[in-house]
Amino acid sequence: MTMSPLPLTEAYLVASGDMRLAANQQCWPAQVQMETQLTQALAALGVQVTRAHGTDPEEGHGFISSQRMGMDVFQRIPKDAPVIVAEAVWQYSHHVLAGLRAHRGPVLTVANWSGQWPGLVGLLNLNGSLTKMNVPYSTLWSEDFQDEFFVSRLAEWVQTGRVTHDRSHMRPFSPQEVPEAHRALGTQLAEALRERQAILGIFDEGCMGMYNAVIDDELLNPLGLYKERLSQSALYAAMQQVTDAEAQAALDWLLERGMRFAWGDDPATELTRAQTLDQLRMYVAAVRIAAQFGCDAIGIQYQQGLKDLAPASDLAEGLLNNPERPPVYDPRTGAELYAGEALPHFNEVDEGAAVDGLLTHQVWTALGLNPANTLHDLRWGEDHQGRFVWVFMISGAAPAAHFSSGYAEASSERQPPMFFAQGGGTLKGESRPGALVWSRVYVRGGRLHLDVGLGEAVSLPEAEVQRRWAMTTPQWPIMNAVLEGVSRDQMMAQHQANHIQVAYAPSRDEALQALQVKAAMMDALGVTVHLCGLPA
Repeated sequence: MTMSPLPLTEAYLVASGDMRLAANQQCWPAQVQMETQLTQALAALGVQVTRAHGTDPEEGHGFISSQRMGMDVFQRIPKDAPVIVAEAVWQYSHHVLAGLRAHRGPVLTVANWSGQWPGLVGLLNLNGSLTKMNVPYSTLWSEDFQDEFFVSRLAEWVQTGRVTHDRSHMRPFSPQEVPEAHRALGTQLAEALRERQAILGIFDEGCMGMYNAVIDDELLNPLGLYKERLSQSALYAAMQQVTDAEAQAALDWLLERGMRFAWGDDPATELTRAQTLDQLRMYVAAVRIAAQFGCDAIGIQYQQGLKDLAPASDLAEGLLNNPERPPVYDPRTGAELYAGEALPHFNEVDEGAAVDGLLTHQVWTALGLNPANTLHDLRWGEDHQGRFVWVFMISGAAPAAHFSSGYAEASSERQPPMFFAQGGGTLKGESRPGALVWSRVYVRGGRLHLDVGLGEAVSLPEAEVQRRWAMTTPQWPIMNAVLEGVSRDQMMAQHQANHIQVAYAPSRDEALQALQVKAAMMDALGVTVHLCGLPA
């Protein structure tokens, strides 16, 4: 409970940033603009804002850039004071979680509605982390900090210390509401998972401060899921054992299917052929390690440590999530590993996506559907011709099966140097139109929860697609999506992660059937299931 007098007349502002200096420096101007607009909006309501930490002239930014720095900043903030976490960029949540866990005053997380930098993505990760931590918070977002939605709810926070949002799109799942055949299949799949058990290969936990993406064994094991804790140094070592001929064979396989590579000569700013070959070494090594340990799914952290040694993992991730991919052979026996199957990969070692992706793979396979699924960042979105169309986007993991012409439509472009100094490309493409199921597994109140709903990936005019790419990250795969029965603000208010899981179905009816089986499976495993946007 807050001890701050109401209405609030003062607040402390903090800004969590990246751990990578280049990212903090390049994104800083957008943060300054956002903080200026937010401070003006609060001043209009009679609230004086004190920035709890300054700008470092040597580093050229004013972000909290480490956990220790965050702890020190919060030691200077009165425990009962209102705190605003303002985010225009991707941020490492663990920089501020220690301070927020111990804080007693009202907490407001705020982001600018912009696709330029992943501020909305950072906000949702922080929100999911606070939810997992059982720390009360309110949250808001705005394009210009003058719209009625934002101003009215900011005024509510000033008057009451909290913000209320419309969550009427959610309702509890009851297994009795789905057809008996779907309920029986879901129960059967749950029993089979518990009986056989499955292994999630974790290449170093805790990527980019994503506390919400780490799920304790005590919550996973009752589902029949167990972690194989692997080291990214072992992955790098295994890459060195992949021969030039094996890497080239994987590249030839992709080239034969029409995939394009935007190669250049300058490795500092351009994708090079050597970088692509190293990425394919990572792909081969990851499959071999997964097979060695009997993994059913794997997650590569990449962002810290491995990024200083090797090109980006993104091309490997997209290949792993596709049933049709370059063959990988056991170096001892010559047998093809995971032949004809996707090896589900959970980007950035997000274990919520690991549970979701693996169970989706099992449900879709049981229904005879293409099991290729992926997470995306819930990046941004705008209205288009009378409906709100999200931009779902992730640097890696999107499988070629999500593109209209598969690999023939895919390209690989160099990752932005400020994030990826060693280069490497993505598996880029525009997701094809079609029915889909979206979902998220997260931790609340010490239990696993699943939010799940229906949606549609939509086809937009080429000029609009290119505009959206240009306003976000044009090197990354994109999905333009409409969520059924869920508004923009309902989604932002409820979603408990920076990531959203998506899988296609041939039609809406088949998507609904798959959703029902998946919900029944999760429910039988003891996961609390929430249906989103689906009428009773």
